[in-house]
Amino acid sequence: MRWLITGGGMLAADVLVKAALTGEPVLALGRSELDLCDVRAVRDAVADHRPQVVINCAAWTAVDAAETREDEALEINGHAVGTLARVCRRAGARLLHLSTDYVFDGESGRPYHEDSPTGPVNAYGRTKLAGERAALDHGHYVVRTAWLYGAGGPNFVRTMIELAGTRPTVDVVDDQRGQPTWSADLAGFLVRLARSDLPPGIYHGTSAGETTWHGLATEVFRLLGADPGRVRPVPGTAFPRPARRPASGVLACTRCAPIRHWREALHAAWPAVSGPVTGGPVTGGSVVSGPVTGGPVTGGPVTGGPVTGGPVTGGSVTGGKAGRQCSVA
Repeated sequence: MRWLITGGGMLAADVLVKAALTGEPVLALGRSELDLCDVRAVRDAVADHRPQVVINCAAWTAVDAAETREDEALEINGHAVGTLARVCRRAGARLLHLSTDYVFDGESGRPYHEDSPTGPVNAYGRTKLAGERAALDHGHYVVRTAWLYGAGGPNFVRTMIELAGTRPTVDVVDDQRGQPTWSADLAGFLVRLARSDLPPGIYHGTSAGETTWHGLATEVFRLLGADPGRVRPVPGTAFPRPARRPASGVLACTRCAPIRHWREALHAAWPAVSGPVTGGPVTGGSVVSGPVTGGPVTGGPVTGGPVTGGPVTGGSVTGGKAGRQCSVA
């Protein structure tokens, strides 16, 4: 089996490592190697590398910016996915496309199943739903995830670690629920799904259990040996944002084996996420086979995957789902 990873950043770096552990040829293409908005470039990349599996980690994840730049977000999250899906179908390649809990309105009061009715409440969610439909229309896989953190880039967990060392107290939203998910766990989930006999369709790839941003922050403080009482719960209305956030994006995993509980995963991830940032933007140009060795994967300023954070204050620091544009790879 040959693998192609599109997109860069924390998740793509972890997928590269997990896929390479199969001993099969893996190629990761970042923004400088492949513009997914360029139809000819996408066709050429798939024709040249002849992958059997393509994992698309590229996305626009600047939720607030999408409110005024929805057409740009749709180009990356919707139209580019349609192009990649068509090309993969014609080449006989299996596409796994990453999506988000933001395709739901968050008002159900219970976990969303893979076939639950969608209803995004912001522009970002609408563009991601368009990408889902494009992938599914061409017979591929959609994997929804949420609240990602990891060793290879900025995320909510790292923000909390920083604030614990620089602020006496931190206010964190306590009325939004979700599932913190370690990017390395999700990467393993994606590789297992790609190698399985499960049919195309929608799958949920989040850690088991659920919590609030406040709950996640207090667990980070406990792992640091800091007083969790320094994390003060506040409502989401304390942080007005251009884009409305779903109150609950908890996803039920009913079509495959779920990822382990979020707290267990955070404890396992702690040595990696509490240390220096590793990995980072993925660069392509060479095929790797077998376990990845050597230094961190590096490249240009490309980020990808559904990078998430959480509303938080602590001086001038704020969070929320990807407070920056995530360029298409």
